[in-house]
Amino acid sequence: MPNALPSPIKKLINEFTKLPGIGEKTAARLAFYLLKQSKEELGIFSKTLAELKEKIVRCSICQNIAETDPCPICKDSNRDKSVICVVGEPLDMVALEGTSEYKGVYHVLGGSISPVEGIGPDQLKIKELQNRVEKGKDKIKEIILANNPTLEGEATAMYIAKLLKPLNIKITRIARGLPVGGDLEYADEVTLSNALKGRKEY
Repeated sequence: MPNALPSPIKKLINEFTKLPGIGEKTAARLAFYLLKQSKEELGIFSKTLAELKEKIVRCSICQNIAETDPCPICKDSNRDKSVICVVGEPLDMVALEGTSEYKGVYHVLGGSISPVEGIGPDQLKIKELQNRVEKGKDKIKEIILANNPTLEGEATAMYIAKLLKPLNIKITRIARGLPVGGDLEYADEVTLSNALKGRKEY
């Protein structure tokens, strides 16, 4: 980074490079774009960032991020509480909701098991899922494992299936239409809809 840049811009560029997929050049463009904005616009931007931590909570039921606890989906009396779709991240849930096919509820793990990155089952919301299923096993009919079709996603799905198998609840895995190595959040609605319809028992 050029020494000629003022310290506040250097610091901002450095913060932007911490974001996923943002290199130094993109970070610099973002920093200079913000520099051109008015004080009022920057005030709105900074206030919006602050609200991420001030107004966002984690749903105590599904572990998704929301403005209320329980979240709107868990509170919705029209959702089928007997079917739980397990996803890695909140964006995966948003993608599945976009299909308008799924009427059940969710459980957000917060990632996938990845020994390379030092992420084990204890770092995810797997224990919360197990407790939730054990508590409601008389009412829950199916667990849909909708982890991303990556090596980490498959390993996570296998771990959960093995963990929940003794509870004798139907466990399925979304399959048809999702390529190995793909991410749910980038899949289109038709592909996701077919994946849900074509799920198989695990």
